[in-house]
Amino acid sequence: MLTSAVHASIRFGLGPRPSEALPSEPRDWLAAQLRGPDPARFPDSLPSTADGLLMLREQRHLKPPPGQSLVEPLFRADAQAQLDVLLTAEAPFRERLVWFWANHFTVSTRQGGTRPIAGAFVREAIRPHVTGRFTDMLLAVMRHPAMLLYLDNESSVGPDSPAGQTAHRGLNENLGRECLELHTVSPAAGYTQADVTAFATILTGWSIDRAAAEPGFLFRPRAHEPGDKVLMGRTFPEGEDGGILALDFLGTHPATYRHLAQKLAVHFVSDAPSPQDVATIARALQRSQGDLGIAAAAVIELPSAWHPGTKFRSPFDHVVATLRALDLPPGPGPAPGDPRPGGRFIPGMLAGLGQPVWGAPLPNGWPDRAVDWAGPEAMLQRVDWSYRISAHAEAEPARIAEASLGPLLRPQTAAGLAAAGDRRDALTLLFTSPEFQRR
Repeated sequence: MLTSAVHASIRFGLGPRPSEALPSEPRDWLAAQLRGPDPARFPDSLPSTADGLLMLREQRHLKPPPGQSLVEPLFRADAQAQLDVLLTAEAPFRERLVWFWANHFTVSTRQGGTRPIAGAFVREAIRPHVTGRFTDMLLAVMRHPAMLLYLDNESSVGPDSPAGQTAHRGLNENLGRECLELHTVSPAAGYTQADVTAFATILTGWSIDRAAAEPGFLFRPRAHEPGDKVLMGRTFPEGEDGGILALDFLGTHPATYRHLAQKLAVHFVSDAPSPQDVATIARALQRSQGDLGIAAAAVIELPSAWHPGTKFRSPFDHVVATLRALDLPPGPGPAPGDPRPGGRFIPGMLAGLGQPVWGAPLPNGWPDRAVDWAGPEAMLQRVDWSYRISAHAEAEPARIAEASLGPLLRPQTAAGLAAAGDRRDALTLLFTSPEFQRR
């Protein structure tokens, strides 16, 4: 049972903390996190999407000199607050689902306009729906200004719309293409380029009111392509309602359920999950009409999900697990001049290891397989980071190893810890050991 408890905390959660007791009934502990309200709490001072858009508007108006960004403090505060939650999360499995779905619906800060609202996107469009219906999350994502900015739908105009006829502006297919390819049915559904174009026209007019007192989503009828559209054999009416109907069609399509099941299995079970495991999750989605809480519960019940060490930790996983193993508290971090690590450094840690917060290079998000994170240079960076973070630990390495790995600690690693020259070397060995780097 102890092995199962440790494994539940590592595979489905964020890694054990020495100050917290392991669950006595691991499956019940995980299932309970899928019920009831989200226990995570954030400071009231965090910016809403409207706040971020107002600040972006102010920055473009004032054009402050380099180094005096108005939007950067909003990004830093939101990123730090959401990462702080992970250090003491009451529902770590639920938190992992939040970050999984945020990666599925990637909005990257590499598109500069999203920087002040990327955090609000996760809090407003992702977090409320991680145990709800997929179609509700899909609609919230597709209407959110961060996604509309990131994939350029704000500037997409129907060629035959009034705006298209007068301004000679054209169609942008980015949002339609990525929604089909990445977010819903995937290319396995056999859609065509004509379907991509049709879906893009369905989404024309889905835009942002930047000039409002509270900027946010706005449907612009003058920019919407008139007439019915045919998408994957289905006809949808013109107007905003046509887009909502199209998203419901895509969000409940059997190909979407298979695509989501594959991604959930890769994330939680194995880099190459069995077709049987994928089919089990897909059936749970199909039978529940896309209930993501029921899908997550199906993952827990897969016997293969309880095989320790089959998933390699990404930099995000590794940093969070290490900080939890060291029992570091969240918060503003150390006082000026204090060398000890603290919460305020987490975004920098992730950026230094090649996985900056909300900074994926492409719309398909961060990869989820070992081959993408276990290269020689990446491993050297991880060893260097582990050595630096270990310099300030106060607990004994053997105690940290027992709390973070329990029965999963290999005899070779335990012997290495005992033989290490000092605490720093021992902890570096622990945090870079094969069993700690896997979940």
